[in-house]
Amino acid sequence: MAKSPVPLVDVRHHPDKPVRPKGLYKAFAASLTGTALEWYDFAVYSAAAAVVFPIIFFPASDPLTGTILAFSTYAVGYVSRPIGGIVFGRLGDKIGRKKVLVVTLMIIGVATVLIGVLPGYASLGIAAPIILVLLRFAQGVGVGGEWGGAVLLSSEYGDPNRRGFWASAAQIGPPAGNLLANGALAVLTVSLTEEQFLSFGWRIAFLLSALLIAFGLWIRLKLEDTPIFKAIEAHGEQPAAPIREVFSKELRPLIAATLCRVGPDVVYALFTVFTLTYGIQVLGFERGQVLTAVLIGSAFQLFMIPLAGAVSDRINRRLVYGAAAVLAAVWAFVFFAVLGGESEAMLIVGIVLGLMTHSFMYGPQAAFIVEQFSPRLRSTGSSLAYTFAGVIGGAIAPLMFTLLLSSYKSWVPVAIYVAVAVAITLIGLGLGRNPNPSEDEEYRLILEGGHPENLPDENADAGSSVR
Repeated sequence: MAKSPVPLVDVRHHPDKPVRPKGLYKAFAASLTGTALEWYDFAVYSAAAAVVFPIIFFPASDPLTGTILAFSTYAVGYVSRPIGGIVFGRLGDKIGRKKVLVVTLMIIGVATVLIGVLPGYASLGIAAPIILVLLRFAQGVGVGGEWGGAVLLSSEYGDPNRRGFWASAAQIGPPAGNLLANGALAVLTVSLTEEQFLSFGWRIAFLLSALLIAFGLWIRLKLEDTPIFKAIEAHGEQPAAPIREVFSKELRPLIAATLCRVGPDVVYALFTVFTLTYGIQVLGFERGQVLTAVLIGSAFQLFMIPLAGAVSDRINRRLVYGAAAVLAAVWAFVFFAVLGGESEAMLIVGIVLGLMTHSFMYGPQAAFIVEQFSPRLRSTGSSLAYTFAGVIGGAIAPLMFTLLLSSYKSWVPVAIYVAVAVAITLIGLGLGRNPNPSEDEEYRLILEGGHPENLPDENADAGSSVR
């Protein structure tokens, strides 16, 4: 017997009346702040992997080898993401988006605090880097389960005709978290001596996570689940085996959503992680100078990402995404060609413009990925695409950049690597479909007294929609 429909506010789209369902702004804030807090944890690790961990956890190796080993632990956080995507993505379709987001926040928060108190190689020997890898693995599991739910939290509350903007809430999280993380590290760098920073200063940034996670939990616990999931739940339409359904019925959307993420992940790793190593070890900049440049670039992204999402609502989303991808590939060559160790201003401009091209891919990305899947399978499909792409994109990018630079003593192979990643993204965009807002509107009508037969055909392949 189907459950009685849950009476909610009419959120159907009217051109002359903006959609403002109850909880929309709270959902946007919860998606943004929660993701930002979790990415603070993730980003502070990324920054530390470039400038601290080679000394604290891998002291027996030379500087370049230590950096490679540190970036290997960075990659572990990406490799473990599919586990989080598989576990929490399917739970998001079965038990709801909100419950999953609370658990993932706790996982990352606890892991980050423990990293902050973990003794180094000098105290624990080989056990120190092993424990570090395990904690990094836990962080990745949490992030893998976080993204899909956070995107759906804001986009399923909002107007499907403006999904590019509303879904960008979760996309603001990484630059916001990166801003907080690098800001904290920059302040600690200029406030402490080199010995103090390496002894205890870097740990403060990790321990601050406890306060941030508590704030994020407070916001998320006060929020209800999304109207779309309530409609699905009210009529018992949750998928019994969401992972199997995604692979059997929506494989092309999964491939498209996965490939479209590769380029943005690689570009982001280039301008926020690898530039720390390249700027300090190759160009001779001070740590504080490079961190400041990344900080400024991330600040610009706070505004550019939602702008890009909004622009993609008015212009074809794939066109905006694809044009930005091409510009990112071109800029990678220009950035290295003009960058020298003399001008800090040039370093800042180069990173800001690089992250701007990333913003116009990343802003529309969440909406594009969500729109590839039917509402019943969105959490699973989006989470799988996000995590699978992370493994082949962002996970190995810093490591590959470092290996290419070490092997060829030139930045050209690094720029070529970025161009190849962008080409993969363009293939994904070509395989994808355009938005179909009617899917959401049909589910929303159910909440006002509709019947299960009004739901979209669950046997239809999401990839067969109009392109």
